[in-house]
Amino acid sequence: MRILSILLVGFVFALTAYSAEETTSIFNGKDLTGWEGNPKLWSVEDGAITGKTGNEPHNKLKHNTFLVWKGGDVSDFEFKCKYKIVGGNSGIQYRSKVMGQGEFGPKVGGYQGDFEAGATFSGILYDEGGIAGGRGIMCGRGEKVKWNADNKKEVVGKTEKSSADLQAAIKKDDWNDLVIIANGNKLVHMINGNVTAEILDESPKALKSGVLALQIHVGPVMTVQFKEITLKKLANSPEEKKKK
Repeated sequence: MRILSILLVGFVFALTAYSAEETTSIFNGKDLTGWEGNPKLWSVEDGAITGKTGNEPHNKLKHNTFLVWKGGDVSDFEFKCKYKIVGGNSGIQYRSKVMGQGEFGPKVGGYQGDFEAGATFSGILYDEGGIAGGRGIMCGRGEKVKWNADNKKEVVGKTEKSSADLQAAIKKDDWNDLVIIANGNKLVHMINGNVTAEILDESPKALKSGVLALQIHVGPVMTVQFKEITLKKLANSPEEKKKK
């Protein structure tokens, strides 16, 4: 257990010590070119991708729905954005799978960098739709976790800041900086410069590649916005290896 903790402490350093292509903006700040979802729910307002629900039949959700980036699958990468959420729950899907079209738009499952207007789930890793083996909350906020080859979860350490301190650093109803780094079986989530979750996924259920998407969650009326969305594909990703 001590050895595992030492290994996981080095996650962030290891994930920043890579060579990669230039950072690419994947949102033009004007419209939803390059993205696909329900236009009754998704739009661009004030230079930000905006997802809204309400109490009218066309936007009172019966299932989670998503805005899917059409630029291809992602595998090893650094994703950054600013987000603001008022009410409800949202998140960033990565290495994920489109599970078909529902009444309110695409359904997507896989790894999710979760965040919310509440005080519990922002910064965790969640298995949306059970695509990553039905593992639910794969890493709670403030945890360092290993999923072993037997698909068992081991909490092997804690992040530098506690869950309560991480939550206190998140701005309510305002803009926050979110970073997700995926490098092989190592995953790191960060909000406002603080590591919120570190995962080593050595399970046979580990996801290696898939789509990137933004979520609107079924439930309370909500508004979620995203801007300054960038993607940097790491040098060891299949996409970058093909260029060599």
